[in-house]
Amino acid sequence: METEQYNIATLPNGIRLLHRQKKGEIAHLVLVVGTGSRDEREEQNGLAHFIEHTIFKGTKNRKPYHILSCLDNVGGDLNAFTTKEETCLQASFLNTYYSRAMDLLEDIAFQATFPENELEKEKEVVLDEINSYLDMPSEEIYDVFEDLMFKNHPLGRNILGTSELVKGFKRDDVLAFFQENYSTDTMVLATIGDISFKEFEKMAMRFFGHLPAHLTPNRRKPFQSYQPRRVEMERSNHLSHCMIGGLAPEFTHPKKRTMVLLNNILGGPAMNSRLSLNIREKYGFAYTIESQYNAYSDTGLVSVYMGVDPDSLDRAVGLVLKELDKLRNQKMGTMQLHHAKQQLMGQLALGRESGMSELLAITRSMLMDEPIETVPDIIHTIEVITAEDLQEEANLVFNPDQLSTLIFRSAK
Repeated sequence: METEQYNIATLPNGIRLLHRQKKGEIAHLVLVVGTGSRDEREEQNGLAHFIEHTIFKGTKNRKPYHILSCLDNVGGDLNAFTTKEETCLQASFLNTYYSRAMDLLEDIAFQATFPENELEKEKEVVLDEINSYLDMPSEEIYDVFEDLMFKNHPLGRNILGTSELVKGFKRDDVLAFFQENYSTDTMVLATIGDISFKEFEKMAMRFFGHLPAHLTPNRRKPFQSYQPRRVEMERSNHLSHCMIGGLAPEFTHPKKRTMVLLNNILGGPAMNSRLSLNIREKYGFAYTIESQYNAYSDTGLVSVYMGVDPDSLDRAVGLVLKELDKLRNQKMGTMQLHHAKQQLMGQLALGRESGMSELLAITRSMLMDEPIETVPDIIHTIEVITAEDLQEEANLVFNPDQLSTLIFRSAK
């Protein structure tokens, strides 16, 4: 892997720049703003995601067709996504089209007009997206579980919002939320590609430097009121679906990497995770069983999901709790720990092969005011984790008295 060197600067209006020069024909460019669904008021739920859709529906300079064709016509890719805490515009393209891509992102992000007729059309698209999630219990259960975990807090709300709220959004609502939350001091313009930092900075100044500074105070409400809950809902699905989880370290916590390794051992993407080996492979109880660790700015969430035949659900839940208990009470052996670290470091290296994946990861660190870590930095933080560190973390996050459970129990 080539040596990583990240360059950082700030435009006069507060937009931060992040750059890494990488040889190759393909470049990646993102504009990320630190605004997501948790920044919505209750009556605004779904508005950040709705803006992510409608920001492509026309600008002062381009009609929707010209926005969508700008990079598509030269084989590039333009996309966007919304999370609980960020909204991202992303582009991948041949190096020769840097100027075109940067001009396009500026136009979308700062010159969008949100035409009324386009908003009404896009509502139907978003409503279909909401309904598609409701048709997939394996997707829906994640949203319902976060609502259970972060009860009565913006972090618990569904990113997509509700059909009723989306139907009622007006252009004035969009403009007001945009003005209130899309601040230049919470934006990062980042790239990985074969362009020098001097050239990137000059281009960023050309397309973004003239924009006025727009600063807003941080209005986020910290999450502080977790209460473990157990909820069962009857559903007419063939499978029963279950989630078990609890609070975990926030993004900036010094034990975050320990939690990443612990989650990877428990139910990460590898087929030899403990949940996969001991529940899917040994007993054949679940087609899908996995764990996830999501770190937010002020808290985190670790969870186990599985879809199970209704007759096997209760036994499968017992086996999951047994695996969590093992992590709490049995210290890993030297070779076990070595293999777990090697696995995570290999996954990290493979992930970095995707320039866009690397770009999104380092941009999030910058939004959180965290140092930008190179792969050697991250590898070092993994190498120094001890078996005692993992056991201590497991006892904090997998304390059975602090776990919540959500079950969609099949009525069939």
